[in-house]
Amino acid sequence: MKQRHICCLLMIICLLTILSCASGPDRVLLRQQGEASRNLAEAYMADGNFTSALRELLKAKPIIPDDPFLHYDLGIVYMAKKRHELAIESFKKAIALNPDYIPARNNLGTVYLAQEHWDAAIEVFKELSGNLLYGTPHLPLFNLGWAYYNKKEYRLAEKYYLEALKIEPKFVIAMKSLAKTYIKMGKIPEAIDRLEAAVTMAPKFPELYFDLGEAYELAGDRNKAVSAYRKVVSINPESDIGGRAADRLKK
Repeated sequence: MKQRHICCLLMIICLLTILSCASGPDRVLLRQQGEASRNLAEAYMADGNFTSALRELLKAKPIIPDDPFLHYDLGIVYMAKKRHELAIESFKKAIALNPDYIPARNNLGTVYLAQEHWDAAIEVFKELSGNLLYGTPHLPLFNLGWAYYNKKEYRLAEKYYLEALKIEPKFVIAMKSLAKTYIKMGKIPEAIDRLEAAVTMAPKFPELYFDLGEAYELAGDRNKAVSAYRKVVSINPESDIGGRAADRLKK
């Protein structure tokens, strides 16, 4: 084991020596090799083979350590493998190398959401929502709403969901989330209005009908609740949500 450790150290030293001593054309060739490994990793990622992707990225990392795309790809792979701390480290490195790398900032916030680090996520998404270069500003606004919802700050959650819907009125997930926020706030008619609008846009989305059934129950409208739960079962009877709707119907 000790000999193997020494051999690994010697290989790293040799590689660093080669990189430092290489001539201009040799440096170009080495960088091309690193980029080729990164490109191969991205092909593996597209196929969902994150283990092989990680192997290629780690091979490329000592060759092109200043490549923000490499560190971004590492962050994506670590996210897929649920190694959130490593993902955060990689996205932060990508941002340090390229402060304008918006996808890296967005995914950094997404990892914070996965960790339920709501305040850290809010800090990232607030910065993104104010970035005029961000092509889909409704997404960080939605994520802000989600973070505040989980912090039980429902008025702020409502604010950001409404801002997201102002930009993208057909953002069905935001409509669903806003309706659940209204339920928490005791605004049942408002929740029903949002969900009724949402099911017309996404008529095959069983979770919308389930939430609508719950809202109708809270409003005391038994017949409409039954109709909504039946719709869930008709769309996807074998799913978990279909089973939950069937249980509600039995009651």
